[in-house]
Amino acid sequence: MRLLEGQVALVTGAGGGIGRGIALRLAEQGAAVAVHCRTSVEPAREVAGRVRELGGRAVVLRGELTDEDACRRVVREAAEWGGGRLTALVNNAAVQPVQDLATMTAADWRTVVDTNLTSVFACTQAAVAVMREQGEGGSVTHIASTEASAPAPAHAHYCASKAAVVMHARSAALEYGRHGIRVNTVSPGLIDREGLAEAWPEGVGRWRRAVPLGRLGRAEDVGDACVFLASPLASWVTGHDLVVDGGVSARPTW
Repeated sequence: MRLLEGQVALVTGAGGGIGRGIALRLAEQGAAVAVHCRTSVEPAREVAGRVRELGGRAVVLRGELTDEDACRRVVREAAEWGGGRLTALVNNAAVQPVQDLATMTAADWRTVVDTNLTSVFACTQAAVAVMREQGEGGSVTHIASTEASAPAPAHAHYCASKAAVVMHARSAALEYGRHGIRVNTVSPGLIDREGLAEAWPEGVGRWRRAVPLGRLGRAEDVGDACVFLASPLASWVTGHDLVVDGGVSARPTW
């Protein structure tokens, strides 16, 4: 039996990259998957089509998650599509602009924080309300980052938002545990994507030299972590940050 048989999951920002890997891994393990996107409608449809090719169920939901009402609508639509059930939420939607603090405006800061953090708060709150009404518990997983604890230059707003995501999960785990709802984070390291090596050869080279397991991450590696956290295998795991970085964070920095 597959680990997520019978589950209904919502993955935000699932039109491509890490979100695609998460959605496909959840589907491979038996979950029906609501594939959220903001503007990447065609890529999201491709993900949903791939889920169906695997024999699973999928639907594409569109929404601007910096809007609290849109967060609630997307969660509601996912649950309605799932027959009134939602058992897993993966908060993956995020932006990662590169900008020095000296040139950053408050508007720049708010865009990143609202996308990466406030949406997590609003989607989680809405999903938990559904899960509580169902009375069967559930799982919420936020996609954080190793940059939550090891900042990178020109990523101050991103790093701060991801650090806050980790603490939100711990706080939510504390408050929602009595309802059987587990809340965790997955913190990926550098995840490969098409064109990354050509666009950032020095960064990719530094990573390859530093990573004990000898390669960049894959979207599927993050998806596997999300499968575990949503599955019965993690039934006593909550408030935890699962680092998926090939061992880079174990390397001394001096």
